[in-house]
Amino acid sequence: MPPVLSDVISALDALWPPALAEDWDATGLVCGDPQAPVSRVLFAVDPVQEIADEAIERGAQLLITHHPLYLRGTTSVAADTFKGRVVHQLIKHDVALFVAHTNADRADPGVSDALAGALDLRVTGPLIPDPTDPAGRRGLGRICALDRPLTPAEFARYAAERLPATAQGVRVAADPAAPDRPIRTVAVCGGSGDSLFAAVRAAGVDAYVTADLRHHPASEAREHTGLTLVDAAHWATEWPWCALAAAELDAVSERHGWGLRTHVSHRITDPWTAHASSDPNTTPGAPN
Repeated sequence: MPPVLSDVISALDALWPPALAEDWDATGLVCGDPQAPVSRVLFAVDPVQEIADEAIERGAQLLITHHPLYLRGTTSVAADTFKGRVVHQLIKHDVALFVAHTNADRADPGVSDALAGALDLRVTGPLIPDPTDPAGRRGLGRICALDRPLTPAEFARYAAERLPATAQGVRVAADPAAPDRPIRTVAVCGGSGDSLFAAVRAAGVDAYVTADLRHHPASEAREHTGLTLVDAAHWATEWPWCALAAAELDAVSERHGWGLRTHVSHRITDPWTAHASSDPNTTPGAPN
């Protein structure tokens, strides 16, 4: 017999405990009947219209996303907004929506483990350990090791080949005084990671892979140390978690004999759609 939604939610809460989420976060069940049966599940990063449409097309009864639909609260789910339309469409087609966000970031395994796996890095521990975890495995970000040293340029190409393709691609900031300094150890953080620079410096790693790096924090981080920064698209650094999460739910389903069918969305929901490289020979104000 297929499980009901409340059974699946109990399993999801065990995988990504709600207590691990940040206080400001909005995780858990957004819409759905806890007593409705579930046989098919879709995993995705963003709860946008394109993903809601895919869940309906696939006949899923449950959509699990990493990003919340309503992060800052709302007083209306009217269908004249895109978020309201998503809620209306999901409810109309009996699709529940569940969010695992910062609780999935801190879990073991979590979002950064999946990012490290996509880059074929060996995880040696969390970047910021969870003090409530006696095993020392949970926490934000991960510290990793490369099997062989790479230069910053080689590592940037390596990352670009292994992460999902996006318009942004991969940006790199390396020490101009040592452009070939070998990279042996790497910190990774799926999603926005420039708030973790202090921990990255304390870890003494050679490179940091994350997303959404802003000018001032990135500039200061590079000036403080010879750290190589690798900035990928936010969506690309978190999408690998979908396959990891689906595999975890598959294992639970097999143990319970639920027979769930899980799918990972391959639709690119990164908001950026094109990229044009700058040419210093044609940029106004560039030196001749």
